[in-house]
Amino acid sequence: MTPTPSHFPPAQALLLAAGRGQRMRPLTDTTPKPLLAVQGKPLIQWHLEALARGGVGSVCINTAWLGEQLPARWGSRFTPQADAWDGTGSAPTLALQYSMEGQDFGGALETAGGIVRALPRLDDVFWLLAGDVFAPEFAFSNAVRAAFARSPLLAHIWLVPNPAHHPEGDFGVAVLPGGRLLAHNGADAPKHTYSTIGLYKKAFFAQPWCPIPVGNPNGVSAPLAPLLRAAIDAGQVGASVYPDRWVDVGTPERLAVLNASAAVSTALH
Repeated sequence: MTPTPSHFPPAQALLLAAGRGQRMRPLTDTTPKPLLAVQGKPLIQWHLEALARGGVGSVCINTAWLGEQLPARWGSRFTPQADAWDGTGSAPTLALQYSMEGQDFGGALETAGGIVRALPRLDDVFWLLAGDVFAPEFAFSNAVRAAFARSPLLAHIWLVPNPAHHPEGDFGVAVLPGGRLLAHNGADAPKHTYSTIGLYKKAFFAQPWCPIPVGNPNGVSAPLAPLLRAAIDAGQVGASVYPDRWVDVGTPERLAVLNASAAVSTALH
């Protein structure tokens, strides 16, 4: 019997934070991109706070470039600051663990390689998100996760309107009878941009979709996009369009705009 949302075990998440942040240099020469300050907090902290509000119990963070700085900053537990916790009672605490790709293999394993490396630490269903995007209002819903776990799909991804730096988008959205949404690769239909937030099942990272053995013992580097496109073509990936704030904090200019907008908002209030 599939558990109802109220009885579903606490969620797990994998937070991708291993990249070099080449486009963010020189800011990332001494600081990993997830620890760069966005509106007064490290970028990754916005995700951790949202995950805690959503009832996620534990988060695995993969690291490589300057990776030792993340466990040095957060350790094995994270509790949201008072201004980020809008519930009653004490704020929830996230258990943190780390997949140290730089320490184990000398560098990052790309997205799919890093996910498969961390897979033994994760449940059969888990949230996946990149540590270099800003989406503070995203709700990590337990009910949505439970519905996805009951579905036959291997992944469910959130898409956003195409930003100026990525006007061609990544994936389209097909509306099926009953209103169900699937991602598609069609060239003729309008496309959205992958937010880098999704729900995944471990089966997505097994044959025939992924040839890398669980745990990636040999440190194989592999991107996620080819796996995702193959699963989309097979009708195995659901989709939602996320309408709220989302920024790929990929350049110093985008970071400056985010911080300037916060400064203007503070001055007005």
